[in-house]
Amino acid sequence: MKQDRIIAAYEAAKERYADLGIDTEKALKALKDISLSIHCWQTDDVIGFENPDGQLSGGIQTTGNYPGKARNIDEVRQDMEKVISLVGGHHRLSLHAVYGDFKGKKVDRNEIEPEHFQSWIDWAKEHGMKLDFNSTSFSHPKSGDLTLAHRDKAIRDFWIEHTIRSRKIADEMGRQLGSKACHNLWIHDGSKDITVDRYYYRSLLKDSLDKIFSVRCPNVKDAVECKLFGMGLESFTVGSHEFYMCYAMKNNIMSTLDMGHFHPTEETYDKISALLLFSPEIMLHVSRPVRWDSDHVVILNDSVQMLAQEIVWADALSRVNIGLDYFDASINRIGAYVIGIRATQKAFLQALLSPIGQLREYEASGRNFERLALLEEAKGLPWNDVFNYFCLTENVPVAEDYIADIEQYEKDITSKR
Repeated sequence: MKQDRIIAAYEAAKERYADLGIDTEKALKALKDISLSIHCWQTDDVIGFENPDGQLSGGIQTTGNYPGKARNIDEVRQDMEKVISLVGGHHRLSLHAVYGDFKGKKVDRNEIEPEHFQSWIDWAKEHGMKLDFNSTSFSHPKSGDLTLAHRDKAIRDFWIEHTIRSRKIADEMGRQLGSKACHNLWIHDGSKDITVDRYYYRSLLKDSLDKIFSVRCPNVKDAVECKLFGMGLESFTVGSHEFYMCYAMKNNIMSTLDMGHFHPTEETYDKISALLLFSPEIMLHVSRPVRWDSDHVVILNDSVQMLAQEIVWADALSRVNIGLDYFDASINRIGAYVIGIRATQKAFLQALLSPIGQLREYEASGRNFERLALLEEAKGLPWNDVFNYFCLTENVPVAEDYIADIEQYEKDITSKR
């Protein structure tokens, strides 16, 4: 798009929003300050560097075989650098423990050290990014159906040690980069069929978590992530929503809300205000569950829009850590990143540009027709002209221009892998 047309459209949009008492410049500044935690695992379909030929196991699955996935640490970084060149704002990178710089050596999960991620810290410094971290309980000979809730103490101890080491790595990331790293703990532990000893397994998980979090990591924001069920583990999940919500509240750590980890009729946005009344901060994994936790690429749908609205309208941007979590192997992986990141940014911009002051007045006075009418009219406001202007000022492709850029990258780079 021509620069003068983008600016002219923005100026017209700015006037339209001003009619409703909305400051587009303020909204743009707020959008620029929203730092998304971009997940590294879309680059290579959640394989990591322990065993590049390995298969996923432990309640998760990636579908598709689009050519050009990253095969090593250099290609993951190359792809991430391309992604951040195509989106505005300043963001974080979220790493799983299997993405360490192991330099070809066999390093088991209970042996990982900060030194295995020092090159990531150096890379982040070079690119002006911060880092977040995740322990990795799946795709390992000792993962099976149970890890931190396993009946075998030796297996529990293995995963306790792994998770403690993961938190220490996150702590070093936070220390060196001057920004606390979110460490997210998700395990797949569960059962395919009827389980009669649920209390016992959950008591084991609680004991494991107590040991893990007894280790002080001052540069870490700890989070625990619930799930409804995992693939092949449909009947019982040890770390349910109720379990982790209670544990997080009691121990003053964050709950992670993944948009794909609840019943299909549940909306994640409705949980945010409830948790924020009792917890200083929470963490989100923004995803698109087409049927359930299918981890499709995020698009600008109602669920994402309502999620952004709830956060902005609760004035909670500073209390919500926003991460992305999806992995689609059926399409261009760089394109998947850019679509998802931009969709999330668009949702937050829409929320920042909403006439919330007038809507609150209508609601407080019981003028429900007026509230609904304004909500509907707001859907047609020229927010996309404001987003195009944001991209222009951030020196990234405007509108659909990024498509050609990604196609060229595929032709030059990923098609040759």
